[in-house]
Amino acid sequence: MTEQNTRAAILLMILTTFIFSVQDAVSRHLADNYNVIMIIMIRYWFFAAFVITVAMRSAGGLRAAARTRLLGIQIFRGVLLAAEVCIMVLGFVLLGLVEAHAVFACYPLLIAALSGPVLGESVGWRRWTAIAVGFIGILVILRPGFHVFAPAALVPLAAALCFALYGLLTRYVGREDSAATSFFWTGVAGVVVLTPPGLWLWEPMSPADWGWMAFLCVSASFALYCLIKVYEMAEASAVQPFAYLQLVFASAIGLLVFGETLEPMTILGAAIVVGAGLFTLFRARRKASLKHHRRLP
Repeated sequence: MTEQNTRAAILLMILTTFIFSVQDAVSRHLADNYNVIMIIMIRYWFFAAFVITVAMRSAGGLRAAARTRLLGIQIFRGVLLAAEVCIMVLGFVLLGLVEAHAVFACYPLLIAALSGPVLGESVGWRRWTAIAVGFIGILVILRPGFHVFAPAALVPLAAALCFALYGLLTRYVGREDSAATSFFWTGVAGVVVLTPPGLWLWEPMSPADWGWMAFLCVSASFALYCLIKVYEMAEASAVQPFAYLQLVFASAIGLLVFGETLEPMTILGAAIVVGAGLFTLFRARRKASLKHHRRLP
């Protein structure tokens, strides 16, 4: 893997996080006016069509993409991601982009904390310390006694937990299934679980908002394609820290477009959370590097 590929992957990761941030803003606009589940259902219709198209064009076609001995876990992964998207968009409506993303930034810490019970990985005292520090950052953002006991404050935390479990289960099924299989079941399981309640909660949408909906669907598929290319070009540990830029981009959009405020305690708490998350990524990368060197003759 060349240094040039890594640089290109980092630039593409930055572009991807920006697109995701714009998507979040559009999702918030639509969810302010329509039912959240209906919005995400329509998005998943397009996503599922994209996933099936990719599977049909890959080697072996649909049958190869769908083949798995871990069907239950693959379906559960897809349901988890669909739930995470719905919960997070609800968080945008209740808390705004700035605060919701500041809290959601703790998901790498949750992945580190849950990697032991879910994957059987060992978590050393340094990473446990970073996890504890990160959650102190969450308390700083939520300000105990003010927001922390409000139900709205738990929404992005619930989304972060769903996304962390989704990430861990993706690593688990990745031991046996290809990325194409996991991608296929993510789209199919999500669309199946969202369509019945989404149709039940259907609301008429204005022509202008259908335009925003079309933009959301197309941009979501494009961002996912970019993300796939990122991980084809470079190791995840090299590009993952740049995913935190979504917090910066989403906060800027929240301030400029939605008139949200950026309070000093939110900045401090987010800095603590991101710093702790970057440390856990660094420790995981170092640990993987040491294992690799030990295996060398």
